[in-house]
Amino acid sequence: MALTEEDFNDDDASLDQPLGEDIGGDSPDGAPPSGEGGDGEAARYYQRKARWYAVQVASGCEKRVKFNLEQRITTLDVVNRIFQVEIPQTPAVKLRKDGSRQNIDEKVFPGYVLVRMFMDDEAWSVVKNTPHVINFVGAEQRRAYGRGRGHVKPMPLGMSEVKRIFKRTEEQKPVVKVDMAPGDKITVLSGPFKDFEGEVVEVSPERSKLKALLSIFGRDTPVELEFNQVQKES
Repeated sequence: MALTEEDFNDDDASLDQPLGEDIGGDSPDGAPPSGEGGDGEAARYYQRKARWYAVQVASGCEKRVKFNLEQRITTLDVVNRIFQVEIPQTPAVKLRKDGSRQNIDEKVFPGYVLVRMFMDDEAWSVVKNTPHVINFVGAEQRRAYGRGRGHVKPMPLGMSEVKRIFKRTEEQKPVVKVDMAPGDKITVLSGPFKDFEGEVVEVSPERSKLKALLSIFGRDTPVELEFNQVQKES
């Protein structure tokens, strides 16, 4: 996804309030400063003060969380404070057992989504209470009393870190992913060694090739093969 400069902000100010206890409240960033009246001024203020936050979610639920959160943002009318929900991904090519190729997107940070938002009580609640969301990434604050765990204070990501993440997703070339590793048993599907069986000793995804030991004339002989020439035995 291509980002513009508006998606980043040099101001890396973070919150000082424990979450769930009046996040906005007396914080200078909790509301537009006095004198900036009107919905338009407030919206520009929220946009200017928005930060990127990492949110931990249940394993395998990244897309579901993104969809549900985007629906909640509209339904609960916080579009002026929660601006983007992204799952950083890089392109990859998965080689199936039959040798065919499938274009896929591989998550850069499995189990996390990134949210660009203005942090206040209401916006925090909308994100935190989305199904399958575990918590914001941040610093845990100890409880003043008792043995229970304290609140997690969301910590915004730095501008340089966010730029690096999205630059990686935009510029990285597709990586070949193959479900084979040294020690796997394979059968050759085509070529001069068709129907031979062997064992993988080396995998080279960047070349779409592997090296396997095949029993030729009673001796284990290393042979280089294309991925689409072999099939992994279950």
